[in-house]
Amino acid sequence: MKTLTILRHAKSGWDVAVERDFDRPINKRGARGAELIGQWLKRRKLPVDRIIASPAVRVTETLDIFQPAAGLDALEPHWDRRIYLASAATLIDVIRDTGCDARHLLISGHNPGLEDLILMLVPESAGDELRAKVEEKLPTSALARLDLDIADWHDLDTGMARFADFIRPRDLDPALAPAMDDD
Repeated sequence: MKTLTILRHAKSGWDVAVERDFDRPINKRGARGAELIGQWLKRRKLPVDRIIASPAVRVTETLDIFQPAAGLDALEPHWDRRIYLASAATLIDVIRDTGCDARHLLISGHNPGLEDLILMLVPESAGDELRAKVEEKLPTSALARLDLDIADWHDLDTGMARFADFIRPRDLDPALAPAMDDD
């Protein structure tokens, strides 16, 4: 069995002038969300033994805050440019390339790819409240944990995952609920 943890980058700062979208940093609200989600993971004692992530600034800054809060600062992320603004199909390819030695993989990147990935991996079923929340939106700093009955990441395919957890910053601090700006 494998566990896939999906972490969307923290809220980014649209008010910061950058030449490229790739260079956009997170904002103060985003930093707080990343820290809360990391602390939640640590409290739950949920394991992660490999991290693959987009090298975009908003992802690296998210992980710089999330990893220490989660007790994962000893893990060095594998930065994969393919994750930057990737489709769900590309994300599946990236995950398949992981091999079999990592049991608990965390992938961090961007929407809409991550949201589409979750919806591709978890089949629809009546009354699935967690899937319904993701269908509504995978907000910034949200974390989903999926269980998969596979021995090797190469065997990953659509419709084969089930939710273990789904948490959003607003679930931990109502002050982080969407405001007037887009989440």
